[in-house]
Amino acid sequence: CKCYGADLIHERHRHRYGFCNDYRELMIEKGMVIGGTSPDKRIVETIELPQDDFFVGCQYHPEFKSRPNRAHPLFLGLVKASLSKAEKASQKKED
Repeated sequence: CKCYGADLIHERHRHRYGFCNDYRELMIEKGMVIGGTSPDKRIVETIELPQDDFFVGCQYHPEFKSRPNRAHPLFLGLVKASLSKAEKASQKKED
């Protein structure tokens, strides 16, 4: 995910739910990107749909690392994508 600006990140895994690896290849074929996995690559931690303006799903708790003065990268990315989309819509109205 571009939001982090890094190739290696550390997050707290959420153990309650999981991505079924039986569907991994099918989902990739349909356009889903597996953006993050466990170190052994067996557990899918994040997914993305690049054709959307902002679509990220994660198996961890970004809210635990977010603060009012230091937003978690995923929340910051969502706000930036929303602002960008609003600016584009505003420009279309002006044209």
